[in-house]
Amino acid sequence: MKKIIILLLFPLLCNISYSQNKVEADKLVDEGVILHDKGDYKAAISLYDKALELDKDNLMALTEKAYTLLYLERYEEVISYCQRAFDAHPGDKKLGNIYVTCGNAYDGMNKTDKALDMYDKGIKQFPDFFMLHFNKGITLTGLKKYNEAIRCFQQSAKLNPGHASSHNAIARLTEMNSQRIPALLAYCRFLSIEPKGTRALENLASLQRVMKGNVQKTGDNSVTINMSPEMLGNSKKKPDENSFTSTDLILTMDAGLDFDKKNADKTEVERFIRKMETLCSSLNETKKRNYGFYWEYYVPYFIAMKDKKFIEAFSYIAFASSGDPEVSKWLESHKTETDSFFEWSKSFEWKAD
Repeated sequence: MKKIIILLLFPLLCNISYSQNKVEADKLVDEGVILHDKGDYKAAISLYDKALELDKDNLMALTEKAYTLLYLERYEEVISYCQRAFDAHPGDKKLGNIYVTCGNAYDGMNKTDKALDMYDKGIKQFPDFFMLHFNKGITLTGLKKYNEAIRCFQQSAKLNPGHASSHNAIARLTEMNSQRIPALLAYCRFLSIEPKGTRALENLASLQRVMKGNVQKTGDNSVTINMSPEMLGNSKKKPDENSFTSTDLILTMDAGLDFDKKNADKTEVERFIRKMETLCSSLNETKKRNYGFYWEYYVPYFIAMKDKKFIEAFSYIAFASSGDPEVSKWLESHKTETDSFFEWSKSFEWKAD
């Protein structure tokens, strides 16, 4: 009888021991992540190794160690630990980050074909994980396959509308492709998520450049307005996909008003507010006739922004990184408006299909 009891208890004791080891291992990983975030990568790896001694295939430890090794550019080791995670945890729902890290390692080794293959494998298993699409877009951008890259960034933006880097990538590529209005919309969306910091300052400058792009002051009393043939008229019954010719024309004419005497005393943000009002009104008036990703994804957000009377709050938020004391003063004295904007923006229902 004693023998039978011992045999029955043995598996239970093993399970208790395993559970305790896993809990302790997870604690070590959490401590390692804190060290990683502080930039102490070697100390972080030491803790991950201790965690793996307690629980040899701990997925958190494998994931975080591979990620930290990536920062140290120890790419072969990264791939080795990623493969170990794949082998030990086939089909696990938490493997998405491992696919991203492994793809990044191949990219770091300039093995872009293998990087893309890794992202594609990950996307097949985790089609809704936005970081796989985003990182695939980064690799494709490096290969100058811009059209493919932008489709990846569009997908990552749809899957996670709050991912500022996706909007940043869309803005830069569309500006590079001379898609003025899509670039403007993407820059604005980026600034609604990340209004402060180095990237915000750079993107505010880009946004202002794009918004004023077709208008130049060429003399003390002269302004040159550049308009493409497409802006002046389109004989097609149906516009091209993602065409913004009407809005581009209207915004260009409005940008010219910046140099009008009646606007001479206006601040940059006040001029920006006027142009945003014009932009959103034009988008609303022409939305029925047009189609494409930018019309279906970005445009409803900006039309709703105008309808909710948030353009002023958004504009000051967009200029938060400018260093303008008047902007800082406005933001400090209008916290209710800015909080309401962020609450609305966060809860906005984006088109996912």
